[in-house]
Amino acid sequence: MKEQLIGFSTSLFGWISDRYSESFKKVKDALIKADIKIPFRSYFAFSIFVSVISYIISFVVLFFLFTYVWEVNFLLKIAYLIFLPIMIGIFTFGFMLFYPFQRMHSRRVDIEVNLPFVLTHMGAIAESGVPPYVIFKLISQFKEYGEITKEFEKIVTGIEVFGLDPLTAMKNVAKRTPSDKLRQVLEGIVTTTEAGGNITFYLKTVGEQTLFEWRTKRQRFIQQLSTFAEIYTGLVIASPIFIISLLAVLSIVQPNIGGFNIVDLTKVAVYGIIPAINIIFLLILKTMEVEM
Repeated sequence: MKEQLIGFSTSLFGWISDRYSESFKKVKDALIKADIKIPFRSYFAFSIFVSVISYIISFVVLFFLFTYVWEVNFLLKIAYLIFLPIMIGIFTFGFMLFYPFQRMHSRRVDIEVNLPFVLTHMGAIAESGVPPYVIFKLISQFKEYGEITKEFEKIVTGIEVFGLDPLTAMKNVAKRTPSDKLRQVLEGIVTTTEAGGNITFYLKTVGEQTLFEWRTKRQRFIQQLSTFAEIYTGLVIASPIFIISLLAVLSIVQPNIGGFNIVDLTKVAVYGIIPAINIIFLLILKTMEVEM
């Protein structure tokens, strides 16, 4: 079903992809690094198709609501029916174009979190004297390493299925991986092999350095977390209790403040402001998080 929709949308809007492909070159690169196995021409056309569908659905839903549920001024109704569906369609198109970048970022984080442990594992395997191709094949069998496993599977597939030599297969993956660190590691293995260097020594050295960097970031995150815990305690726990207690006392003396009922202000604080602050803290922590 998905393939049929993509094919149908490509037949309808593929010409737009051809005309504006150069303007969206970054999206094309992001699709490759995000490991989304859809050609740019088809993905761009499918994005337009989904946006048009969202426009039509939102127009029908809003027309029903403004006609049978909500009574609004006729001119206001026309304005809503013109602009809201357009905004929803534009938002949908923007989301479809943003998704490859989000997926690429997610893969990069997953790769760089697991990279220190993968390099340590690779160094241990290399001590047995096996060639890099065997190392990649062994690591690709460990699904616990997440996206790195998929990248190494591409190297193995390039060698076993397409008949590439190991160095060429590594170079191809290095160009397409979303992680700069993994690209540097693969290029370092290629350079070391071509120069006749010691792969085992290289992997152990890079593994120790990467693991040290990961531990440093993790320690820094723990320190920042303790600071945020103090801020959270004061801002989200102590302050709301004080404010709500104050509003409760004021409601006895003066039920309105600035034309607003104190009970209504309390509800806004409890059900709106406090949850919003919690969500903001969670988003901040998520952006700073060093995943285990």
